[in-house]
Amino acid sequence: MSATRRLLLAAGLAMLAPWAAAQDYPSRPVRIIVPFAAGGPADVYARFLAQRLQESLGQAFVVDNRPGAGSIIGTDAVAKSPADGYTLLLMSNTHTVNESLIPTKPFQLLRGFAPIAPINSSDLVLVTRATLPANNLGELLKIARAKPGSLSYASSGPGTPYHMAGELFKAMAGVAIVHIPYRGSSGARTDVLGGQVDMMFDAVPTMSEHVKAGKVKAMGTTGTSRSAVMPELPTIAEAGVPKYEATIWLGLMAPKATPPAVVERLNAEVSRIVANPETARAWTAQGATPMVMNVAEFSRYVQADIAKWANIVRISGAKAEQ
Repeated sequence: MSATRRLLLAAGLAMLAPWAAAQDYPSRPVRIIVPFAAGGPADVYARFLAQRLQESLGQAFVVDNRPGAGSIIGTDAVAKSPADGYTLLLMSNTHTVNESLIPTKPFQLLRGFAPIAPINSSDLVLVTRATLPANNLGELLKIARAKPGSLSYASSGPGTPYHMAGELFKAMAGVAIVHIPYRGSSGARTDVLGGQVDMMFDAVPTMSEHVKAGKVKAMGTTGTSRSAVMPELPTIAEAGVPKYEATIWLGLMAPKATPPAVVERLNAEVSRIVANPETARAWTAQGATPMVMNVAEFSRYVQADIAKWANIVRISGAKAEQ
């Protein structure tokens, strides 16, 4: 065989290698690191996705919760993992917020990670402890403005959607409310339900049952239109803070150098699961909206969300230590 033919054969094999790797993927268990505590929306939907990926791809997808430091601990663990498709990151808009809120973190999102696919988005609901003497947003704002700093709101940590929803609310409503950060949404939720903290913004799918049971009072939802789960409840924009909007969305990423063919295969599988009519019906009933994008579209979406939250961090004056 001539040297030229050998070079052409080698080049052809090199081009086929990523395709072959994607066809064989996965050949062993895959770990999905969730940088948030168990029990919150990210954990719940990560487990939903892991089960269905396991069914379709024939390998175990194991959820590994690594909460702490506003998602940075678990995210950094993924950034330092081999870029082979066997360690994935369940991310949220906490990550796009942190690009401007915590610029000194040990990674940059789009330099360190390859976007794979979005999962879903949910409106938030502002709830207060059941014993707070306010029955609607107007009454809550009256208390907050009469006694600045007397009310507190819980969040799942700096940079999380619950934190940023609170900071945006403070800035747009012109109120002073004390932020109490937790290591995860479960602890924050427990203390609002128990009356130790006055209020929190929480995902509709997670908090709606507590509202219906009368364990907390709902003041308003954070979308641009009313939630299908709680249609009787006005949006915050309707109820007294015009143009207010905040949501939580989830997605999947991998270390940056993960083979593109593996990323594309995962995108196809996640998109198929999310677009399934049965999934869509179940999630819509819970207050979550499925999101389907190809890899390029999701990359642009992440980039745009980073820019959006950089502006909100600037106008709200939010700080990582809050």
